Amino acid sequence: MPSIERATVFVHGRPEKVAGARTRVEQLAAVAGVELVDADDVDLAVVLGGDGTMLRALKRFLGTGVPVLGVNFGRVGFLTGIQHEDLEDGLRRAFDGDFATYELPSLEAEVGSERNPAVNDVVAASSSLGRMVELRWSIAGEDLGSVPCDGVISSTPTGSTAYNLSNGGPVLVWGLDAMAITFVAPHSLHARPLVVPRSADLQVTNLTKDVGVGVLADGHQIGELGEGDAVTIRLAEAKSALATLPESTFFRRYGDTFAS
Repeated sequence: MPSIERATVFVHGRPEKVAGARTRVEQLAAVAGVELVDADDVDLAVVLGGDGTMLRALKRFLGTGVPVLGVNFGRVGFLTGIQHEDLEDGLRRAFDGDFATYELPSLEAEVGSERNPAVNDVVAASSSLGRMVELRWSIAGEDLGSVPCDGVISSTPTGSTAYNLSNGGPVLVWGLDAMAITFVAPHSLHARPLVVPRSADLQVTNLTKDVGVGVLADGHQIGELGEGDAVTIRLAEAKSALATLPESTFFRRYGDTFAS
């Protein structure tokens, strides 16, 4: 089991919601002999929050190999490995090194000369509410035609259970090195979701004359595509490390969260 000597605590955007929990983490760390620091060179990152807080932490530690373990103080908390009522027992075990780690791929969105990382998903969608756009798409350089739609989602396994899932896209099990591509409200019977492997880059071009296409990485706009502009989305080299208690597997969480 990994040796935990230094850890950091990453909290919800509204710290007052988890103030008492942070104190409990500090007490557990003191008993376990774990030093809590505000730094990136740590053995474990403990997140107090929900999936949004987890995404911010996973992006902060992207490519560092630092395991990110969440205690759920959110609504769904699919990415968190410990429920808030089990904080003491769960973190006591984690500080002893009793956790499993999943290596998860990230995405890179290239708009013009800018490249932006995404842990969850990259979305290219109509900038005008209620206005359809026409998107040409190609994978690995092969043209697949154009689709009238509201947008398209490219998601990692991490993000496949978020916006992608709500639009009928496929769920990617943690451990897959792949990207899901799902159109939003396509005006077509042929625009089916696809799962593509590494090196099969997706290029999306806006063919709409009078409507822009916003490009968002993990919910934050990173660019705007005018007519003829394109974004290229690919699996990036950097990966995140998602930590969980050994019994809190992907399938157990999937069943508890979506099948009940």
